[in-house]
Amino acid sequence: MAFQLLTNSTNIKCSNVLFLVMKLCFLIICFFQSAIGAATPLETINIGAIIDVDSRAGKEQKTAMLVAVQSFNSISTNHKLTIHFRNTSNYPIHAVSAAEELITQKQVQVIIGMQTWEQAVLVADVGKKAQVPVLSLAPAPNRHLFIQHRWPFLVPTVSDGFEQISCIASIIRSYHWRKVVAVYEDNTYGGDSEMLAILSEALRPVDAEIEAHLVLPPMSSVSDPEGIVREEVEKLLMTQSRVFVVLRSSLSLANHLFREARKLGLMGRDSVWIIADTLSNLLDSVDTNFISSAQGALGTKLYYSEEATPFLDFRRQFQKVFRLEFPSEHNLEPGIYALQAYDGITAISKVVMELGSKSNTGTSMLLPTIIRSNNFTGLTGDIYFHNESLSSPPMFRIVNVVGKSYKELGFWSSSFNFADSLELENGKINFSAVDGVQTMQNMTARVNWPGELDRIPKGWAMPSNANPMKIGVPGRTVFQKFVKVDWVDNDKNGEWKYDGFCIDLFEEILKLLEQEYALPYEFYPYNGSYDQLVDHVINRSFDAVVGDVTILADRSNDVDFTQPYAESGLSMLVPVKNGAQMPWMFVKPFTRNMWIATFSIMFYTMIVVWYIEHQTNEQFKGPWKDQFVTAIWFTFSTLFFAHKENVRSNSTKAVVMMWLFLVFVVTSSYQAALTSILTVPRLEPRTTDVEWVRKTNAAVGCDSDSFVRDYLQNVLQLRNIKTFDSEDAYPAEFESGNITAAFLELPYQKVFLGEYCNEYTAVGPTYRNGGLGFVFQKGSPIARDFSKAILTLQENGKLRSLVEEWLESSTNCSSVDGSGNPESLRFESFWVLYLISGSTSTFCFVFFITKKCWRRQEAYQNGAIVGGKGIKGIVDMVVELEPYLRRRSMGRAGTFAQRWSSARWGLVSPTDPSEHFEAAP
Repeated sequence: MAFQLLTNSTNIKCSNVLFLVMKLCFLIICFFQSAIGAATPLETINIGAIIDVDSRAGKEQKTAMLVAVQSFNSISTNHKLTIHFRNTSNYPIHAVSAAEELITQKQVQVIIGMQTWEQAVLVADVGKKAQVPVLSLAPAPNRHLFIQHRWPFLVPTVSDGFEQISCIASIIRSYHWRKVVAVYEDNTYGGDSEMLAILSEALRPVDAEIEAHLVLPPMSSVSDPEGIVREEVEKLLMTQSRVFVVLRSSLSLANHLFREARKLGLMGRDSVWIIADTLSNLLDSVDTNFISSAQGALGTKLYYSEEATPFLDFRRQFQKVFRLEFPSEHNLEPGIYALQAYDGITAISKVVMELGSKSNTGTSMLLPTIIRSNNFTGLTGDIYFHNESLSSPPMFRIVNVVGKSYKELGFWSSSFNFADSLELENGKINFSAVDGVQTMQNMTARVNWPGELDRIPKGWAMPSNANPMKIGVPGRTVFQKFVKVDWVDNDKNGEWKYDGFCIDLFEEILKLLEQEYALPYEFYPYNGSYDQLVDHVINRSFDAVVGDVTILADRSNDVDFTQPYAESGLSMLVPVKNGAQMPWMFVKPFTRNMWIATFSIMFYTMIVVWYIEHQTNEQFKGPWKDQFVTAIWFTFSTLFFAHKENVRSNSTKAVVMMWLFLVFVVTSSYQAALTSILTVPRLEPRTTDVEWVRKTNAAVGCDSDSFVRDYLQNVLQLRNIKTFDSEDAYPAEFESGNITAAFLELPYQKVFLGEYCNEYTAVGPTYRNGGLGFVFQKGSPIARDFSKAILTLQENGKLRSLVEEWLESSTNCSSVDGSGNPESLRFESFWVLYLISGSTSTFCFVFFITKKCWRRQEAYQNGAIVGGKGIKGIVDMVVELEPYLRRRSMGRAGTFAQRWSSARWGLVSPTDPSEHFEAAP
């Protein structure tokens, strides 16, 4: 037991001694490391940061840069980052001074920052002279600026504005807004003009355009910003568009903008405001005054993942530093500006890590290394450079300002367009799983529009009771069934009365639109030409035109037409003569080919019947003249089923059977066609060819206030043209012979023929145009609603009822066919019957000849016939017809001998009388 205790005590002492030795060695090693560290200090990399610390974005950027520098210095053993901040205002020249100071006094090796592109390019010029790389946190307005050639030391670390403008254009396309107003804060370096050009280019494919620009002065350059902004915003009341796109604005200026717009009613119903990311990225930190003024606005906000572990770690560090640096700020959440600044410092730190040794960490090596170090995942997403610019396409949140903050509606990216949600895998977006759509219609139900509108805004200055829509109406029309304007006197004062097809159609459309919105209006008669009336819509004297206006291509360039409510076309109208009084009317039921085919098949059938029957049928024998008359009489009598001759041969009966069937069908059709011609009046035009009118320079007429005169002169090359102001003038001019033809549009032509259907008809080709429609200002959404309503009226039959009521009310033309030539029966409709009849006749004729040949061969073998055989015998048999007719005409009878060429044949007395060859009398 004592020995065991002694042993344990010895082990404890050895352990204590060993621990003391190890601790001593550790202290010695630490001492030498400290000595070595003191002998080799860390290399310092000086970074210059030019930001606006007075703004929220600048505060976030400064805090994020400090966090990034601290994170790098805590792990780096060779280098140390030192950042020097310079505060600048909105003046770009201040950024230039700050850059020169940082380079000359602080010997910075890289500059980062700049919130505007104007500051970035000016600082880049300074960096180019000193060969100092400049990392810009401001987006380039255009991806086609040739940055690497113009500013070789400038490296944009954020995406350009092209993707954001495309997102805005997609929103506008989703709701078919046709015109927008671009709003931006002015500067003197063209950054916003580039953005404006990109917006105009992006709107063109979606059939939209910029109607006006609202240019606001820089906030720092005006002494009375509220008054200046109010004066500029009042100009927006002169525009029709109510879709406002705020491309860029400072937060303070935007406060005045939305406040004044709300006072003037521009934030009310049917207005749309879309704010770019310069404002929407700050929605997390703006005050409640801005939120309340911008209620209902849509915004595009750069997307970043808030669930990734790197972001959560950065967020904790950011909040600690931000609280210390800016204790007066209440919102401690980092925004996109903080994340972009952190990624910018991260890019620099990766360059420093890659360069490694002190000898390589020169200013001239920083820029190429930044470009080569182009692959890493930052807090804003995947970051890589191509052609010295950031190539990672951004993604945007679509947000809606509502309540005390904003709500997220969905997402947009050039990869998938719009999406309600995203699929994340390990904190990254799985683009293949995103269900993208072309428009944001699926998000519409979640949008709170300005003015608490419960439908999609029209984006247009909609009429109201205080400001009704001014509609021009043609005061002088040639055909007053379309529009008629009269002055009516009453007890107190007179008033204009508007009537006609177009007015009734307009009222029916309003009934449909009342289900969606009211449309107060006032009619104004106009006595000028239709072109002048359309011009008044272009110059905004009228909001619309309701009348019989023809849709033309040159007019469509400046105004919007509705769906045509009447068919299009222009044709020639001429006097007619009654075709039923023509002496050759009986030939009209058949075409010329039909008559030729009928007589051909009739004579062919006659020859076949005669040839078969004259052998044995006494009615078909006798002198050749009698046989010819008998055959013709038989054939013609079958047309009326009055033939008395009896046929004996079965072949003849088959031929006659098919012929009688053909006769029955053809005669029935002929009687029906002739009856139609004689009972229904047919109008025969006196002139049928426009070419004849052109060659003879005949006088033609047209409406005085239409496009037709120019069309006749420029397209049809007619020169002798007369114009008329009333439809009643045309009959008098035709009767007096002053005009040979009139050119009317199809809707007018129908009205005219309804009154004078027995005297005039339309001939020649129809020259198509756009038809008749209502006119609205270019880009008006009301035109689209009217077009939809016209289609609805067409589908439910109401438009047809209006046409019958106004344009087809005449009843004395119900039995008139206005076609110039009656439709005759064509051979193409009966060729099968003719083919069957002809084939039957041919078959029976061939069968009869074959039968005769067979009997002749039998007689030849029995010695009853002497002569040719085979093919020669057949020819001899067929040509026996000519001498037979000659002998019959001379009264000869009995046995005869036929000689043909060198062949001889004759009849002998057969032993059996039944063997007589019946074809040889």
